[in-house]
Amino acid sequence: MADTHDASIYYVPHHSHWPIVGSVGLFSTVVGAANWINGHAWGEWLMFAGVAILIFMLFGWFGNVIAESIKGFYNKQVDVSFRMGMIWFIFSEVMFFAAFFGALWYARTLSVPWLGGEGDGMATHAILWQGFDGAWPTNGPGNVGGAFETIPAWGIPLLNTLLLLASGVTITIAHHALRAGKRGTLLFWLGATVVLGAVFLYYQVHEYAHAYGELNLTLGSGIYGSTFFMLTGFHGMHVTLGAIMLTVIWFRCAKGHFTKDQHFGFEAVAWYWHFVDVVWLGLFLFVYVL
Repeated sequence: MADTHDASIYYVPHHSHWPIVGSVGLFSTVVGAANWINGHAWGEWLMFAGVAILIFMLFGWFGNVIAESIKGFYNKQVDVSFRMGMIWFIFSEVMFFAAFFGALWYARTLSVPWLGGEGDGMATHAILWQGFDGAWPTNGPGNVGGAFETIPAWGIPLLNTLLLLASGVTITIAHHALRAGKRGTLLFWLGATVVLGAVFLYYQVHEYAHAYGELNLTLGSGIYGSTFFMLTGFHGMHVTLGAIMLTVIWFRCAKGHFTKDQHFGFEAVAWYWHFVDVVWLGLFLFVYVL
């Protein structure tokens, strides 16, 4: 093979079967989920089969990338392309959450006040929704899902905020330890980051159980319930994915896959984790506090 450390040479991988495997997995998952929701029993099995195919694809494809990296196939140009790809991926995630925050802002600032009779909604309110007070939080004029209570910001949400802020500190310490070549310190603080993420998820599950079981706050609680669980649920999914990625990076660090000068895999996951932290700060402020 050509010397891929030459800056003028860009490594081009061989033909791979993983894209078609991933496509089959995604197609099976979506079709299965859609049919399961619509009452077809076979849809459940197809969905889980699709998920299994996706997991198999991820292990195989990322395993190939890791093997190529360890063998020294990647040079500076490939490193730059990986960084650009991760930057664009995180940007797409920013837009993903921006859409949900935008939906929250629109419902809270425009739609609900209009239904309550403010501004252009005065005529509609007088004809259709007399007596409806457009105050937030609300489940809408139809009292969808029945009366509910909200989750106080200064309990579990505050604790989870502190946990994620602490995890941002621990992963930064781990990064500095990696750059300094201190393997033991790196593994300890990276492991601490994973533990903090797991504790965050534990308390979020506890919060959801409390909301459903005692506060009657569910996905069916009108506009407030749907936006609350949409934002916090998708964030929890991102924390879960981030914790899984950090766990994989921990094992890679333990095996000595990274050096103090070549460790983009670690940096990419660290970037993602910091993004998750920042999104939670926005959630804590706009969903729980205000």
